[in-house]
Amino acid sequence: MLDITDLTETPKISLRDVRKSFGSNHVLQGVDLDLSPGRSLVVIGASGTGKSVLLKCILGLLQPDSGVINVDGAPTTRLSTRKRSRVMKKFGMLFQGGALFDSLTVWENVAFRLLYADGVNRTTAKERAIAALSQVNLDPNTADLRPAELSGGMQKRVGLARAVVTKPEILFFDEPTTGLDPITADVINSLIRKQVSALGATALSITHDMLSVRKIADEVAMIHEGKIIWRGAADEIDDSGNPYVEQFVTGSENGPIKVLAR
Repeated sequence: MLDITDLTETPKISLRDVRKSFGSNHVLQGVDLDLSPGRSLVVIGASGTGKSVLLKCILGLLQPDSGVINVDGAPTTRLSTRKRSRVMKKFGMLFQGGALFDSLTVWENVAFRLLYADGVNRTTAKERAIAALSQVNLDPNTADLRPAELSGGMQKRVGLARAVVTKPEILFFDEPTTGLDPITADVINSLIRKQVSALGATALSITHDMLSVRKIADEVAMIHEGKIIWRGAADEIDDSGNPYVEQFVTGSENGPIKVLAR
């Protein structure tokens, strides 16, 4: 099992005692987590344990109630809009539902940040978008299509192309294979692994899908009741010695994680 105190270099992302509540619902209850540069960490956990809230706090979409979140050693909570935008330039994000704009073409979706944040001209932006599409095995002919003309798997690949087109230092993946058939999901997992390696990026993912965990993770952390209760190398997950991890990995209804019938 890995210990966050073993890290000798400045973590790419670091969280200390991060807490977030919504009224009486205490979602994050003191999260401590470090992620080294160039590593791929997948956070697992049952529904409602705080995975998405954790990700949104790191991205700055939610403000934690307390605690410290650092990126490259610098605190990122309560930043001004201008300073926050500088941090965001380091990030690339693949959203769970794809989050493509139906009114834009595929290439305009991929180049959205280039066009509307970075001020890249349309000719150059389209060239870079088509190059990114080729990196996720999409034909240049798809560039001028609309998202509605693509299959779910193709839409997910467009989302991945958008995430990597700016060559970000840190990639975030939110349930990257949700809604996909097993074969398409495996393709997406392989592409994620390939792109993370090609960029030398740091990656943080959240997922329920153990096939994704085994394919894209260097390390795995489990969140339960708002805290990280286990962390280890990906190849240790089947022999974690933690009953919560064992129940989650095997998908058993029997164990310390109680699931309420609906």
